[in-house]
Amino acid sequence: MRIEELPTPCYVIDEVLLEKNLEILNGVMKRTECKILLAQKAFSMTTMYPLIGKYLSGTTASGLYEARLGYEEMGKENHIFSPAYREDEINEIISFCDHIVFNSFSQLEKYKEKVLHYGKKTGLRINPEYSTQGGRSLYDPCAPFSRFGVTKKHFRPELLEGVSGLHFHTLCQQNSDDLETTLDVVEEKFEPWLSQMEWINFGGGYHITREDYDIPRLEACIMRMQDKYGLEVYLEPGEAVALNAGYLVATVLDTVQNGMEIAILDTSATCHMPDVLEMPYRPPLLGSGEAGENPYLYRLGGQTCLSGDTIGDYSFDQPLKSGDRLVFGNMAVYTMVKNNTFNGMSLPSIAVKNKDGEYHIVHEFSYSDFRMRLA
Repeated sequence: MRIEELPTPCYVIDEVLLEKNLEILNGVMKRTECKILLAQKAFSMTTMYPLIGKYLSGTTASGLYEARLGYEEMGKENHIFSPAYREDEINEIISFCDHIVFNSFSQLEKYKEKVLHYGKKTGLRINPEYSTQGGRSLYDPCAPFSRFGVTKKHFRPELLEGVSGLHFHTLCQQNSDDLETTLDVVEEKFEPWLSQMEWINFGGGYHITREDYDIPRLEACIMRMQDKYGLEVYLEPGEAVALNAGYLVATVLDTVQNGMEIAILDTSATCHMPDVLEMPYRPPLLGSGEAGENPYLYRLGGQTCLSGDTIGDYSFDQPLKSGDRLVFGNMAVYTMVKNNTFNGMSLPSIAVKNKDGEYHIVHEFSYSDFRMRLA
């Protein structure tokens, strides 16, 4: 199948680009002997799990269903963190996961003995209270009043018996200089207990596969904790695994005019690329430019009734017309995992571009996928 033959809207994962990212991550693992896990909250396309499993150490989950998915589909190391666990789910979670990380000492006290009884490892999330997000509180686990992790003020070392590791997660789409300064604060506040641990998890938020990412600095941070405290180091990136490895193909349905040219697409920001509105950000679009860069400017929007369902303003060399295809870049992460059927919008098909350059559909959605979510 050629790209022109794909149904739209359609997510496409490029196997060559995905494997390129995995090779970079695997290189970090080989040089430092750290372990890198796929954060399924960003990318959980199980079709690609056999490929990912060839390069990474396993998966990490944020809840029961992700834990089960990693256990059944990847079958390697499987970690989990949740701000709080449900009593009716904890037994299943323990059965699926190797490392269970708790968010508070109260949750640790409640479930620790059960975790240890089944031979699993118990961890505790700490909050170094050191923000590097530049004011983006929505994505800052160290923002004031954050619900994530135990601060030094509320740390209870007398309850650490049986705890084998510490976990922190403070970054979002950042470079390794922010990890370096974060580690300084982690050591400053929690050093007395680091040497008591077997492992430390640096969490996610690392854009390791981005072109300007400082990998040597990251590796120095990893080896610093290994050499100084004898810790096994885990990283759990999500975006870095599939960064720029997928795209979303859409079709222009109509063009209208209201103070500027507007193109209505068969895709939707709010339904198919929700981070465009939540971050917010303007996704890259093949063959387009910024406003003023090319002669024909359009605001691209979706079919839904939400007034703000707009993807952004883009300029083109030629006027857009009904039937034109548009290809949005970096649409593998936080798209498929967060999409929805608001307004009864159909979910995009999912396709893979293989190493031979051929496209094949791995899943298509229908009315039944919309109906099954409703009672």
